[in-house]
Amino acid sequence: MKILFIGDIVGRPGREAVRVLLPDLRVKHSLDFVVANAENASAGSGITHKVAQELFSFGVDVLTSGDHIWKKKEIFELINQEERILRPINYPAGAPGEGKRIFKTKSGEKVGVINVNGRVFMDALDCPFKSVLAAQEELIKETNIILVDIHAEATSEKVALGWYLDGKVSAVLGTHTHIQTADEKILPRGTAYITDVGMAGPYDSVIGRKVDDVLTRFLTLIPVRFEVAQENIQLHAVVLDIDEKKGKARSIIRIQERLNV
Repeated sequence: MKILFIGDIVGRPGREAVRVLLPDLRVKHSLDFVVANAENASAGSGITHKVAQELFSFGVDVLTSGDHIWKKKEIFELINQEERILRPINYPAGAPGEGKRIFKTKSGEKVGVINVNGRVFMDALDCPFKSVLAAQEELIKETNIILVDIHAEATSEKVALGWYLDGKVSAVLGTHTHIQTADEKILPRGTAYITDVGMAGPYDSVIGRKVDDVLTRFLTLIPVRFEVAQENIQLHAVVLDIDEKKGKARSIIRIQERLNV
C-alpha cells in the first residue's frame, strides 16, 4: 500500500500546493491513501468547514492536526460532525472530536490513523506515549496498518516515541516545526520514521510567515500579527510503502515539490 503524508498545510499557499501538485503525485507514486496535517490550513491557524471540504475535494482522505486545532470557533461543532478530521488524542476527557479512527481506502483496505501532541515545550496534555499505545492496542484489532502523527516541538520526544512504537505501528511521522528533516528511516522492527515531514506552504518565510513580521517580533518583542507569506510555495511530504498483511513499512521517501507560478 502506498500512502502519502503531507506536512503542515499553511494557509492558502499550502492549499494551492496541494490542489496543483497532489494529482501528479497520486499518479507518480500510485497512491492508495492521503493524510495531511491541516491545523494551519485556514489563514495560517486553525481549520474551517470550508477549508476542510476544499482539501477533501483535492483528494486528501484524512486531516490530522495539533495545538492550533481550536483556533477557529466552528471547529468545536465541526470536529464532532466530520469524522475525517482528527485532533490530538491526548487532550483530556471531554474534549470534542476523536484522536484515532480507522478509515478505508477506495479498495476497502483499513488504515488506522492516530494523532497525538507532544508535551515538551508545549501544553501539558496527557502522556503521549501511553495515549498512543492505548489507541494502538484498540486499532490493531481491526488493522495492521497504523500511522501516527506526532505533533511536537522537541526532536528528542519524537525520536523516543518512534523507538517506543517500533514494531507496533507502520509509521511515526513528526509534524509541527514546518522544517523537513533528513532522518527518514525504517526502524529495526519495521516502523517508518521521520522527525518532521515539513510543510506545504511558502518557503521564502519563517516557517510560513512573512519574514519582516517575524524579525520585528524578535528584534522589538512587541506584539506583531504574523501574516502568511506567499513566495516559493512548496509541498513537503513522505511516501510510505507498507506491507498490507504485516503492517510493516517497506520504504519511506521524502518529497519536496515546488509549485511553479
